[in-house]
Amino acid sequence: MKKNTTKILILMLCVAGFVFAAFPDGNMLIGKMDQNMSGGSQKIISKMVIETKRVTRTIKTRTYMQGEDSSFTEYLAPAREAGIKMLKIKDNLWTYDPDADRTITISGHMLRQSINGSDLSYEDMMEDETIQDSYNSVTVGEEVIFDRDCWVLDLTALKDDISYPRRKLWLDKERYLPLKGEYYAKSGKLLKRMEIRSVMRVDNRWYPSEMFYKDVLDKKGKGTSFIIESIEFDVDIPKYMFTKAALKK
Repeated sequence: MKKNTTKILILMLCVAGFVFAAFPDGNMLIGKMDQNMSGGSQKIISKMVIETKRVTRTIKTRTYMQGEDSSFTEYLAPAREAGIKMLKIKDNLWTYDPDADRTITISGHMLRQSINGSDLSYEDMMEDETIQDSYNSVTVGEEVIFDRDCWVLDLTALKDDISYPRRKLWLDKERYLPLKGEYYAKSGKLLKRMEIRSVMRVDNRWYPSEMFYKDVLDKKGKGTSFIIESIEFDVDIPKYMFTKAALKK
């Protein structure tokens, strides 16, 4: 009886090993996703729709990005927030409020705060490395999401100072876009969900046009939609844009 049980166990392990071996390498898939999502320089016009149980707010912005390290964002609407600016250079983040004529450094515990009451934190914005450089990825299955065939990936952080020590992604097999994501604490507790609800074709690559985020710890909010109205790649950006002096221009 014990011999039969042992044989069955060995057979099951062999079958499981064959199934996982049949899946493509997770780190290779993440590398393709990073290549598809990133660009040298970008100009983005976007809006963030923040839904709470009582009100819905929309904030429109213009953002310039250079690689993964530098970004400059200016609020365009609503009128009461127009002119607010954010500058990120590597591990440094500043905000400027023209009404108060004041520049604030965002650091430490402040990075965990919500951006304008949204489901995104400053910490989310500060992630400046590719996913492949930050996580080890294993392909654990396949599933259909939004009528698209996806690989299911389990990601484990390679460093201790990463906001989400573990992630789970559903990666479109053809377009290499993460159509769904779950973000976990070190304890295994689910912290945030993400969905790419629509996509667009830009310069021979697929790119998100609407992303939805939900902080599962926030019981008051309904979620935040990040909608890209236009995006340009490989644009010329003046060097001064990524200096603190540009915040007051």
